[in-house]
Amino acid sequence: MNILSIQSHVAYGHVGNSSAVFPLQRLGVEVWPIHTVQFSNHTGYGAWRGQVFDAAVIGELVEGIEDRGRLVACDGVLSGYMGSAEIGSAILDAVVRVRAANPRADYCCDPVIGDVGRGIFVRPGIPEFLRQKVVPAADIVTPNQFELEFLTGHAIVSQADVMVACDRLHAMGPKIILVTSVLTDETPIASIDLLASGPDGRFLLRTPRLDVSLNGAGDAVAALFFLHLKRTGSAAAALSAAGSSVYGLLRRTFEAASKELLIVEAQDELVQPTKVFEPYKI
Repeated sequence: MNILSIQSHVAYGHVGNSSAVFPLQRLGVEVWPIHTVQFSNHTGYGAWRGQVFDAAVIGELVEGIEDRGRLVACDGVLSGYMGSAEIGSAILDAVVRVRAANPRADYCCDPVIGDVGRGIFVRPGIPEFLRQKVVPAADIVTPNQFELEFLTGHAIVSQADVMVACDRLHAMGPKIILVTSVLTDETPIASIDLLASGPDGRFLLRTPRLDVSLNGAGDAVAALFFLHLKRTGSAAAALSAAGSSVYGLLRRTFEAASKELLIVEAQDELVQPTKVFEPYKI
């Protein structure tokens, strides 16, 4: 399997491509990474160095792969943090090129906008561009709860609210949705929920809630869900595999009191999670 991953990149730590590429490779996927930005570290530290790349660079790199005659072998495009609306347009152009070469290729968009407690943390114009242009073009989207609320304009308090928001998001275009973190009034205080919605139904995965908030976990779970969905064709199976692996990574990172996700040290959790969580249909 070959995945074109267009995301941010950091030299230190694990977010964006730094969080998605290795897990995919560890599971046997050939990844073609294109970086939208290259920073020293993720922005959660409050200070960083590096630059946002010009959108034209993305198009040039995709054209270079096309020149090699390899877009026909691309099974899917994965995108995350975009950096600018112009970069978003370049990603959509890449998706068009890949689909023209291989109509069976899927586009998975992690619509990075913000998070509960932090609000919107991307540049002005990007959230609206994602909602109006990118999400309608995606086959699969992987928002967190905050992003799902923003994209659909529907506040989430209960599981019923999540269902309504998913209906609205499906109506925008995506066939499959992974909500990467959900806390409703039905979620036990010591737990956190993930939810997948697609043609085969809606499934909820509940794992213990760890007292940790790590940048890059959402990038990893989006990549893993995309991979397992491509391999199995089942949203429920992909939810179980991705959620179990990321929980294992988070638990190992929490136990080590690390500020960065221990993707390399805990890589066995990617292949064979210590604990497998099974979703149930809702």
